[in-house]
Amino acid sequence: MAERRRRGAVPAVNAEASTTSLELALAHAGKLLDSDPALAAQQATEILRVVGEHPRALCLLAAAHARLGDDQAAVGILGPLARACPGWAQAHRDFGGALARLGRYDEAVAALRQATALQPEAPGAWLALADALGANGDAAGADAAYLRHVRQSAKDPAMLAIGKALFENRLPEAEEQLRVRLGHMPNDVAAIRMLAELSARLGRDDEALELLTRCLELAPGFHAARKNLAQVLNRGNRQAEALQEVETLLAAEPANPSYQNLKAVILGRIGDYAQAIGLYEGLLAMHPRRHPQLWMSYGHALKTAGFQDRAIAAYRRAIGIDPGCGEAYWSLANLKTVRFDADDIAAMQRQLQRNDLDDEPRLHFDFALGKALEDAGEYEPSFRHYLDGNALRLKLVPYSADDNAARGRAARRVYTREFFAEREGWGCDAPDPVFIVGMPRAGSTLVEQILSSHPAVEGTMELPEIISLARALRRRAESPQTTSYHDILAGIDAGEARALGEQYLQRTRIHRKRGAPLFIDKMPNNFAHIGLIRLALPNAKIIDARRHPLACCLSGFKQHFARGQDFSYSLDDIGRYYRDYVELMAHFDEALPGRVHRVIYEDMVADTEAEVRRLLAYCGLPFDEACLRFFENPRAVRTASSEQVRQPIYRDGVDHWRHYEAWLEPLKQALGPVLDAYPQAPHPLAT
Repeated sequence: MAERRRRGAVPAVNAEASTTSLELALAHAGKLLDSDPALAAQQATEILRVVGEHPRALCLLAAAHARLGDDQAAVGILGPLARACPGWAQAHRDFGGALARLGRYDEAVAALRQATALQPEAPGAWLALADALGANGDAAGADAAYLRHVRQSAKDPAMLAIGKALFENRLPEAEEQLRVRLGHMPNDVAAIRMLAELSARLGRDDEALELLTRCLELAPGFHAARKNLAQVLNRGNRQAEALQEVETLLAAEPANPSYQNLKAVILGRIGDYAQAIGLYEGLLAMHPRRHPQLWMSYGHALKTAGFQDRAIAAYRRAIGIDPGCGEAYWSLANLKTVRFDADDIAAMQRQLQRNDLDDEPRLHFDFALGKALEDAGEYEPSFRHYLDGNALRLKLVPYSADDNAARGRAARRVYTREFFAEREGWGCDAPDPVFIVGMPRAGSTLVEQILSSHPAVEGTMELPEIISLARALRRRAESPQTTSYHDILAGIDAGEARALGEQYLQRTRIHRKRGAPLFIDKMPNNFAHIGLIRLALPNAKIIDARRHPLACCLSGFKQHFARGQDFSYSLDDIGRYYRDYVELMAHFDEALPGRVHRVIYEDMVADTEAEVRRLLAYCGLPFDEACLRFFENPRAVRTASSEQVRQPIYRDGVDHWRHYEAWLEPLKQALGPVLDAYPQAPHPLAT
């Protein structure tokens, strides 16, 4: 007892104690509730011995009993206290909480309803009531109470502090506070949603999905959480599920512009551009003079669907609303067909002179000015802007060429001829997918446009499903730092290999609109996952689109990609990436002889018909004249080459890189022997 008093000393209290002394005694005892509830109970008992049946001391003693797991004792104190103090919300709240923990839910609900009636602004009381209602089988009542808890949490100082930390990107601090809060209040749906948002920002989408699912199990009417869930599902390429969540939101609020916009975004991801465009037009009719980002999204949908003039007008409207919208200028430049005039160039240069311009719009202006000056034949200032834009982008998306090279070595170590021979007959035998892989800006969109002009082939888009499967495998590694996903893949059995293929087909089905027997997945980066493709989908076709390394890499360097091509913002990085790509493809040529068909861009330009015939023969398709008229194909195209593939093949782009050759020495050094050996791989390839 003496030791306890030394650790948590409380000022002495006597019958004539002052109010100050009593407050100090109660405060000291309250601080011990979490760290030493037994000592808190002793001190509360001492206070009651001295000052009599003091309500706060009784409440503190009950709380200490509850902390010690004796809710029966707590109820014995709090029941009489609540009756004696009918207007004291805390007594009713604590009484209801203790009753609920004893499973006496009807009584708990009654007590907690009294607490919320007395103090409706208290989020904790609403949370306790929601938990009790849910446990008592009243799902609708629980949902309503959780939503009241969420509304009141917006005024909670602790939640406001966490929200501020999230806004200021102090994520470790916010996460620690949220996890402590949820340790005490595991059903705090407002905190669960905030933790899910934090997890999503950190790329922990699986955790975010689990949290949001739990959140909506507790509070189905929590619309903010449901919107978050739809966003995470969409980002995870689960568009069918994302649409279901959005439709649930729209059923409750049909006119909500945020939900309509999200639906349009998701529809765009699955290629339903007509409906997406309709939604954007409805939103813009209501808010034509605001929201430049909405005009941008509308423009992107129009561009992809082939309505270039309307897309240009939309981008111009965004600029009219916000002259600092660098993304709109870059979107115009990225059409590859727009030529900026002197006024446009001057306007962009003025924006770059601003001291308050953030890096993101600044890099957009740099890339757009690079293209504008390139079109004007001013190659040196053009290149300076490309350099500046790439440097800014590289700050935002750090990239390690060494790590990429290590991933390539891991793949070459695992995927040998013997590896595939031992697993012959594994996987899903469906022949449907045609994978087009390689470097971005290597002519892959042209190959896709040619193939998708055949009646037996449907073009989709750059589908991320293979990358998603690879990430899921990688998460199985006990130490992702030392174990590649290729090692994990090597450890699966035949049944799981088949399941991976079936999962891919199921998740890509939403993108197939025409019912053609074959469909194209044109994700260039999938060359890194040929081992996975071959194991899961052994009958899939794989086409490697290859272009001259200087032309290809420079074109990538001049391109501001929306996402996924972080290697492209340094001449050294992109050169090393091209070299690693050639090395890996050369390895698969040996490990899987004859399984990968290579299309050389310059050969396709020089003799289109011969190359198209070779391509169709590889895919097991008869020749079709429509493939030579690919530029007449009205399908939606989402890539940077969307407008170029809507024109006949032209030779202008083959040697365009020579205008910049004076500044390409770092790229040449990074490419090494790959440059001189093109279109073949040097043998042996220097590492």
